[in-house]
Amino acid sequence: MEVEVQEAAFDIGLETVNFSQIAAKHHAGAIASFIGLVRDYRNNTALQAMRLQHYPGMTERILNALVTTAKDRFSLPAVRLIHRHGLLQPTEPIVLVLTASAHRAAAFDGCAFLMDRLKTDAPFWKCEYDHHGQGHWVEAKIHDNTQAEKWDVD
Repeated sequence: MEVEVQEAAFDIGLETVNFSQIAAKHHAGAIASFIGLVRDYRNNTALQAMRLQHYPGMTERILNALVTTAKDRFSLPAVRLIHRHGLLQPTEPIVLVLTASAHRAAAFDGCAFLMDRLKTDAPFWKCEYDHHGQGHWVEAKIHDNTQAEKWDVD
């Protein structure tokens, strides 16, 4: 399975080894990766946790469409994307993107494209809890939109 949206933690090492074996079957010469972690701060305030909500069904459809686009656009024979939801602790892995290609540039570009578009296109909502247990919904950032727009094709 290329895309998974799950509550359970994932093993970065195991996922990378398994993906490397898949990439080798496609004669890939490069693998790029991105691991996103739950931040331990918000506006210089320590965080206790983050709750990540998503729109089941729609989230998977959008992520699969992004993977298909990345594979076509960057000639990626293999992609792995895992995104967690639920209650997460600071420093826990939240997202993993692995891309394989014949050469490194396509692998890097495919990985960056997926993360940039995921931040703006996927229906996830984050609520961060400060050290008092007060929840704060994370708003979309202009920077994320700017990063995603650089991949738009005229």
